[in-house]
Amino acid sequence: MQRKMKVISRFMGFGVLWLVSAFTFAQDGKMYPMDAPEEPRAIPLNTGGVEGQKEEESWFRQWGDPMARNITKATLTPFLADPEKANGTTVIVAPGGGFMWLSMDNEGWQVAEALAAQGINAFVLKYRLQPTAAKLEDFEDQLNQRFADAENMARESEDPQPRPRWDLSNQLEDVEAAYALIKSRADEWNVDVDNIGMVGFSAGAGLTMATTLQSEKVDLAFIAPIYGGMNRVDVPKNAPPMFAVIAVDDFLFTGDFGLLKSWYEADIPFEFHLYQNGGHGFGLGNPDRTSNKWFDAFMHWLDVNGFVNP
Repeated sequence: MQRKMKVISRFMGFGVLWLVSAFTFAQDGKMYPMDAPEEPRAIPLNTGGVEGQKEEESWFRQWGDPMARNITKATLTPFLADPEKANGTTVIVAPGGGFMWLSMDNEGWQVAEALAAQGINAFVLKYRLQPTAAKLEDFEDQLNQRFADAENMARESEDPQPRPRWDLSNQLEDVEAAYALIKSRADEWNVDVDNIGMVGFSAGAGLTMATTLQSEKVDLAFIAPIYGGMNRVDVPKNAPPMFAVIAVDDFLFTGDFGLLKSWYEADIPFEFHLYQNGGHGFGLGNPDRTSNKWFDAFMHWLDVNGFVNP
């Protein structure tokens, strides 16, 4: 089983689609508490707090990766390309974690560093999350209960894909604030304001899609939802080109290609990579999986479509 197969959810523009799975959280990856790492470059977005949040931000490790939860203060961390190599292309990176935690390294910092190495400015968005329990063991119990509730809902629903919807207004505000900050400091950061895109993983893919479908303040040049929801959506006329990735053995994949059909019918360019294996939560890649080449394909797609012109 692949890393982070704890996220029993599907993500679309309007929130999370929980799926049924005979599965106990953390059976593959035990959680270990850790001290919050130093984030000296993190810029507060000052978008407010989280209603009902009583706990402090805390961190844990799973599969060796640092994860953050109970985030109430959104930040943006720049990973700027070398000025001699920078091409002006800029990407907001949104990690995943079911809107309950964030995979900050695997789906955030590592991805941003890889983009910066290609001459692309990257900004990791640590967005606000739903409140979770203070103790790590209680957090695990909380997740297991949520999964059980989702299973019961799916069992009782006539809809094969029941769709509980979560309010993403906080997260959308965080994206909008990040986008505005990047534009306001475009000269300082060598940003081409007409060439800002967004890459999101799992829940971050859902947030990327929500931004595309709902926000009137963010004008993205391109989007890349990575192992996100594949459900049909209503595509606005000004939607950007899309690069989408998912693996066949991702437990969130059900053979639904509605998202692609939506972009196709809207006559907006898109590229889709369905990999034989990779599971869920693979970030830049896990050993010996066909999905490990998605980042190279993404760079090629950006190049061919003129998003990385010097």
